Amino acid sequence: MNFTAIMYAVGLLGGLGILAGLMLTFADSMFHVEVDEREARVREAVSGANCGVCGYPGCDAFAAAVVRGEAPVNGCLPGGIQTAEILADIMGKNAEAQERMVARVLCLGQNDVVKVRYAYTGYQSCRLAAQMSGSPNMCHVSCLGLGDCVRMCKFDALRIENGLATIDEEKCTACGLCVGVCPHNVIKVMPQSASVLVKCRNTQPGRAAREACQAACIGCKRCEKACQHDAIHVVDNCATIDMDKCTRCGDCVAVCPAKCITIV
Repeated sequence: MNFTAIMYAVGLLGGLGILAGLMLTFADSMFHVEVDEREARVREAVSGANCGVCGYPGCDAFAAAVVRGEAPVNGCLPGGIQTAEILADIMGKNAEAQERMVARVLCLGQNDVVKVRYAYTGYQSCRLAAQMSGSPNMCHVSCLGLGDCVRMCKFDALRIENGLATIDEEKCTACGLCVGVCPHNVIKVMPQSASVLVKCRNTQPGRAAREACQAACIGCKRCEKACQHDAIHVVDNCATIDMDKCTRCGDCVAVCPAKCITIV
Protein backbone atom coordinates (compact mmCIF):
# COMPACT_ATOMS: atom_id res chain seq x y z
CA MET A 1 0.00 0.00 0.00
CA ASN A 2 1.42 3.36 -1.01
CA PHE A 3 0.93 5.53 2.11
CA THR A 4 2.54 8.49 0.41
CA ALA A 5 -0.13 8.48 -2.29
CA ILE A 6 -2.86 8.14 0.34
CA MET A 7 -1.53 11.04 2.39
CA TYR A 8 -1.21 13.10 -0.76
CA ALA A 9 -4.85 12.43 -1.67
CA VAL A 10 -6.02 13.22 1.86
CA GLY A 11 -4.03 16.43 1.89
CA LEU A 12 -5.34 17.42 -1.53
CA LEU A 13 -8.96 16.82 -0.51
CA GLY A 14 -8.43 18.66 2.75
CA GLY A 15 -6.90 21.59 0.93
CA LEU A 16 -9.77 21.71 -1.53
CA GLY A 17 -12.23 21.64 1.38
CA ILE A 18 -10.48 24.53 3.09
CA LEU A 19 -10.39 26.48 -0.18
CA ALA A 20 -14.10 25.85 -0.78
CA GLY A 21 -14.88 26.99 2.76
CA LEU A 22 -12.92 30.19 2.28
CA MET A 23 -14.69 30.84 -1.01
CA LEU A 24 -18.13 30.32 0.59
CA THR A 25 -17.20 32.62 3.46
CA PHE A 26 -16.10 35.29 0.99
CA ALA A 27 -19.27 34.88 -1.08
CA ASP A 28 -21.42 35.14 2.04
CA SER A 29 -19.73 38.36 3.07
CA MET A 30 -20.00 39.80 -0.43
CA PHE A 31 -23.61 38.88 -1.17
CA HIS A 32 -25.12 38.85 2.30
CA VAL A 33 -28.52 40.53 2.49
CA GLU A 34 -29.39 41.98 5.84
CA VAL A 35 -32.84 40.76 6.98
CA ASP A 36 -34.78 42.84 9.46
CA GLU A 37 -35.67 40.59 12.40
CA ARG A 38 -39.07 42.27 12.53
CA GLU A 39 -39.98 40.60 9.25
CA ALA A 40 -39.95 37.15 10.87
CA ARG A 41 -42.06 38.44 13.76
CA VAL A 42 -44.60 39.97 11.38
CA ARG A 43 -44.72 36.77 9.33
CA GLU A 44 -45.38 34.75 12.47
CA ALA A 45 -48.20 37.07 13.53
CA VAL A 46 -50.22 37.15 10.29
CA SER A 47 -52.87 34.58 9.45
CA GLY A 48 -50.83 32.35 7.14
CA ALA A 49 -53.77 32.00 4.76
CA ASN A 50 -51.77 33.30 1.78
CA CYS A 51 -55.10 34.56 0.46
CA GLY A 52 -53.76 37.66 -1.29
CA VAL A 53 -56.52 39.95 -0.02
CA CYS A 54 -53.81 42.27 1.33
CA GLY A 55 -52.71 42.91 -2.24
CA TYR A 56 -49.49 40.91 -2.00
CA PRO A 57 -48.77 37.41 -3.34
CA GLY A 58 -48.69 35.71 0.03
CA CYS A 59 -47.95 36.34 3.69
CA ASP A 60 -44.16 36.46 3.21
CA ALA A 61 -44.46 39.29 0.70
CA PHE A 62 -46.92 41.12 2.95
CA ALA A 63 -44.61 40.82 5.97
CA ALA A 64 -41.69 42.22 3.98
CA ALA A 65 -43.86 45.10 2.75
CA VAL A 66 -45.00 45.94 6.29
CA VAL A 67 -41.39 46.14 7.48
CA ARG A 68 -40.47 48.32 4.50
CA GLY A 69 -43.36 50.63 5.34
CA GLU A 70 -45.17 49.86 2.09
CA ALA A 71 -48.14 48.00 3.59
CA PRO A 72 -50.38 49.06 6.48
CA VAL A 73 -50.30 47.13 9.74
CA ASN A 74 -54.04 46.49 9.40
CA GLY A 75 -53.67 45.04 5.91
CA CYS A 76 -54.20 41.42 6.99
CA LEU A 77 -58.00 41.22 6.96
CA PRO A 78 -58.16 37.55 8.00
CA GLY A 79 -56.12 38.41 11.08
CA GLY A 80 -58.50 41.18 12.09
CA ILE A 81 -57.87 43.83 14.71
CA GLN A 82 -55.90 41.45 16.94
CA THR A 83 -53.25 40.90 14.26
CA ALA A 84 -53.24 44.60 13.41
CA GLU A 85 -52.47 45.46 17.03
CA ILE A 86 -49.61 42.93 17.14
CA LEU A 87 -48.10 44.30 13.93
CA ALA A 88 -48.52 47.85 15.18
CA ASP A 89 -46.62 46.93 18.35
CA ILE A 90 -43.82 45.33 16.31
CA MET A 91 -43.55 48.34 14.01
CA GLY A 92 -44.07 50.96 16.70
CA LYS A 93 -47.20 52.35 15.08
CA ASN A 94 -50.84 52.83 15.96
CA ALA A 95 -53.37 50.34 14.61
CA GLU A 96 -56.03 52.43 12.92
CA ALA A 97 -59.60 51.33 13.50
CA GLN A 98 -60.92 49.36 10.56
CA GLU A 99 -64.51 48.43 9.88
CA ARG A 100 -65.06 44.69 9.95
CA MET A 101 -65.67 43.18 6.55
CA VAL A 102 -67.54 39.96 5.82
CA ALA A 103 -68.56 37.94 2.79
CA ARG A 104 -72.27 37.58 2.06
CA VAL A 105 -74.29 35.50 -0.37
CA LEU A 106 -76.62 37.70 -2.42
CA CYS A 107 -79.00 34.94 -3.43
CA LEU A 108 -82.01 33.18 -1.90
CA GLY A 109 -82.20 30.42 -4.49
CA GLN A 110 -82.55 27.34 -2.35
CA ASN A 111 -83.62 24.06 -3.94
CA ASP A 112 -87.30 24.65 -3.21
CA VAL A 113 -87.25 28.20 -4.60
CA VAL A 114 -85.16 28.26 -7.78
CA LYS A 115 -86.44 26.46 -10.88
CA VAL A 116 -84.22 23.84 -12.51
CA ARG A 117 -83.72 23.53 -16.27
CA TYR A 118 -82.06 20.13 -16.11
CA ALA A 119 -80.52 17.82 -13.52
CA TYR A 120 -76.76 18.26 -13.44
CA THR A 121 -75.06 14.93 -12.73
CA GLY A 122 -71.45 15.77 -13.56
CA TYR A 123 -68.54 16.44 -11.24
CA GLN A 124 -69.75 18.48 -8.27
CA SER A 125 -68.25 21.83 -9.20
CA CYS A 126 -70.09 25.12 -9.62
CA ARG A 127 -67.62 26.30 -12.24
CA LEU A 128 -68.06 23.18 -14.37
CA ALA A 129 -71.84 23.23 -14.00
CA ALA A 130 -71.97 26.90 -15.03
CA GLN A 131 -70.19 26.02 -18.26
CA MET A 132 -72.83 23.47 -19.22
CA SER A 133 -75.05 25.58 -21.49
CA GLY A 134 -74.89 28.42 -19.00
CA SER A 135 -76.40 26.92 -15.87
CA PRO A 136 -78.59 24.00 -14.75
CA ASN A 137 -80.85 26.56 -13.02
CA MET A 138 -83.29 28.78 -14.88
CA CYS A 139 -81.86 31.75 -13.01
CA HIS A 140 -78.61 32.49 -14.81
CA VAL A 141 -76.98 34.09 -11.75
CA SER A 142 -78.19 31.87 -8.92
CA CYS A 143 -76.02 30.01 -6.42
CA LEU A 144 -75.43 26.52 -7.81
CA GLY A 145 -74.80 25.02 -4.40
CA LEU A 146 -72.09 22.57 -5.47
CA GLY A 147 -69.58 23.76 -2.89
CA ASP A 148 -66.63 25.36 -4.71
CA CYS A 149 -66.69 28.14 -2.12
CA VAL A 150 -66.89 25.65 0.76
CA ARG A 151 -63.84 23.78 -0.48
CA MET A 152 -61.92 27.01 -0.99
CA CYS A 153 -62.62 28.48 2.47
CA LYS A 154 -59.72 27.95 4.87
CA PHE A 155 -61.68 29.08 7.90
CA ASP A 156 -64.66 26.70 7.86
CA ALA A 157 -66.99 29.66 7.41
CA LEU A 158 -69.10 28.26 4.55
CA ARG A 159 -71.55 25.43 4.17
CA ILE A 160 -74.27 24.42 1.72
CA GLU A 161 -77.82 24.31 3.07
CA ASN A 162 -80.66 23.18 0.82
CA GLY A 163 -78.62 23.97 -2.27
CA LEU A 164 -77.54 27.45 -1.16
CA ALA A 165 -74.19 28.67 0.18
CA THR A 166 -74.43 30.01 3.73
CA ILE A 167 -71.74 32.01 5.53
CA ASP A 168 -70.95 32.01 9.25
CA GLU A 169 -69.99 35.65 9.75
CA GLU A 170 -68.31 34.91 13.07
CA LYS A 171 -65.80 32.70 11.27
CA CYS A 172 -65.56 34.73 8.06
CA THR A 173 -62.34 36.73 7.68
CA ALA A 174 -63.29 38.50 4.43
CA CYS A 175 -60.30 36.96 2.67
CA GLY A 176 -62.31 36.87 -0.57
CA LEU A 177 -61.28 33.39 -1.71
CA CYS A 178 -64.92 32.33 -1.98
CA VAL A 179 -65.67 35.38 -4.12
CA GLY A 180 -63.01 34.39 -6.60
CA VAL A 181 -64.34 30.87 -7.21
CA CYS A 182 -68.05 31.69 -7.50
CA PRO A 183 -68.87 31.55 -11.24
CA HIS A 184 -72.07 33.57 -10.81
CA ASN A 185 -70.55 36.22 -8.54
CA VAL A 186 -73.24 35.86 -5.89
CA ILE A 187 -70.76 36.26 -3.01
CA LYS A 188 -69.58 39.76 -2.17
CA VAL A 189 -67.26 41.14 0.51
CA MET A 190 -68.81 44.15 2.24
CA PRO A 191 -68.81 46.02 5.55
CA GLN A 192 -70.64 44.06 8.22
CA SER A 193 -72.62 47.22 8.96
CA ALA A 194 -74.29 46.96 5.54
CA SER A 195 -77.35 45.34 7.06
CA VAL A 196 -80.02 45.91 4.37
CA LEU A 197 -79.39 43.63 1.42
CA VAL A 198 -81.02 42.83 -1.89
CA LYS A 199 -80.39 39.10 -2.06
CA CYS A 200 -80.87 38.81 -5.79
CA ARG A 201 -78.84 39.70 -8.86
CA ASN A 202 -81.25 38.55 -11.58
CA THR A 203 -81.61 41.22 -14.27
CA GLN A 204 -84.30 39.47 -16.29
CA PRO A 205 -87.66 41.25 -16.73
CA GLY A 206 -90.15 40.64 -13.94
CA ARG A 207 -92.11 37.73 -15.38
CA ALA A 208 -89.01 35.87 -16.56
CA ALA A 209 -87.29 36.47 -13.23
CA ARG A 210 -90.26 35.11 -11.27
CA GLU A 211 -90.48 32.06 -13.52
CA ALA A 212 -86.81 31.37 -12.83
CA CYS A 213 -86.98 31.83 -9.06
CA GLN A 214 -89.75 32.52 -6.58
CA ALA A 215 -87.43 34.79 -4.58
CA ALA A 216 -86.19 36.84 -7.55
CA CYS A 217 -86.44 40.62 -7.67
CA ILE A 218 -89.04 41.44 -10.33
CA GLY A 219 -88.13 45.11 -10.65
CA CYS A 220 -91.58 46.28 -9.52
CA LYS A 221 -90.15 49.47 -7.93
CA ARG A 222 -92.35 49.21 -4.85
CA CYS A 223 -89.21 49.50 -2.72
CA GLU A 224 -88.11 52.56 -4.67
CA LYS A 225 -91.45 54.27 -4.09
CA ALA A 226 -91.55 53.32 -0.40
CA CYS A 227 -88.07 54.65 0.39
CA GLN A 228 -88.18 58.18 1.80
CA HIS A 229 -84.42 58.62 1.59
CA ASP A 230 -83.75 57.98 -2.12
CA ALA A 231 -81.57 55.05 -1.07
CA ILE A 232 -82.93 52.32 -3.33
CA HIS A 233 -83.41 52.24 -7.08
CA VAL A 234 -84.19 49.57 -9.64
CA VAL A 235 -81.33 49.28 -12.11
CA ASP A 236 -81.47 46.72 -14.93
CA ASN A 237 -84.62 45.17 -13.44
CA CYS A 238 -83.02 44.62 -10.03
CA ALA A 239 -83.14 46.73 -6.86
CA THR A 240 -79.88 48.32 -5.73
CA ILE A 241 -79.26 49.98 -2.36
CA ASP A 242 -77.07 53.02 -1.71
CA MET A 243 -75.79 52.25 1.78
CA ASP A 244 -74.59 55.83 2.26
CA LYS A 245 -78.22 56.97 2.11
CA CYS A 246 -79.90 53.95 3.69
CA THR A 247 -81.21 54.51 7.23
CA ARG A 248 -82.19 50.85 7.76
CA CYS A 249 -85.79 51.87 8.34
CA GLY A 250 -87.08 48.67 6.75
CA ASP A 251 -89.76 50.26 4.55
CA CYS A 252 -88.35 48.57 1.44
CA VAL A 253 -88.31 45.21 3.21
CA ALA A 254 -91.96 45.55 4.16
CA VAL A 255 -93.23 46.17 0.61
CA CYS A 256 -91.05 43.71 -1.33
CA PRO A 257 -93.41 41.06 -2.79
CA ALA A 258 -90.58 38.59 -3.40
CA LYS A 259 -89.07 39.10 0.08
CA CYS A 260 -85.64 39.37 -1.52
CA ILE A 261 -84.77 42.50 0.47
CA THR A 262 -83.67 41.55 3.96
CA ILE A 263 -82.23 43.09 7.10
CA VAL A 264 -79.39 41.05 8.57
